[in-house]
Amino acid sequence: MEEKLRQDPSDCLKVVLFGPESTGKSTLAMELAGFYKTVYVPEYSRIYAAAKLLQNKALTKADVMPIAEGQMRLENETAPKANKVLICDTDLLETKVYSEAYYTGSVDTNLEKYARENVYDLYFLTYIDIPWEADNLRDRPNDREEMFEAFESALKSHNKPYVMLKGTLENRLNSAKAHIDKLLKLKP
Repeated sequence: MEEKLRQDPSDCLKVVLFGPESTGKSTLAMELAGFYKTVYVPEYSRIYAAAKLLQNKALTKADVMPIAEGQMRLENETAPKANKVLICDTDLLETKVYSEAYYTGSVDTNLEKYARENVYDLYFLTYIDIPWEADNLRDRPNDREEMFEAFESALKSHNKPYVMLKGTLENRLNSAKAHIDKLLKLKP
């Protein structure tokens, strides 16, 4: 199982959109990938949860590791196709935060290990200052502040480099592009 959570080596810049649900991560991931003419890694948990919903089944603690494995499989399959930068619409650290929030602090030791070990150049922490957008997979409209604090705390406790994105989509995009451009200039 450990191999399924390991990040394959890559020469591209890797950035992660990170934060609570309904904070614009997927939209930003698609916009940034389009701007940089590259690929992005979608959020596997949404794909997985949608499939369960079609079967009238709810997510359980037993689904955390298949979600984590699916996320890393998508990232490892997508990274070789990247054009200098890979945009990740989540990572294992995000899966870990959700595992703790939904399953009473429970986190698989392998998930914890690879959430720490897998490396990204920068995280974009998306703030909760945009309106909640309901869909059939989102379920915590009243816990946004608490969830945001859990995400920021995870970045800090895992010593991950991050920038907070606030404001309109345009503001967030401009900020993200400025930070990615700086990192691309530093990349050999």
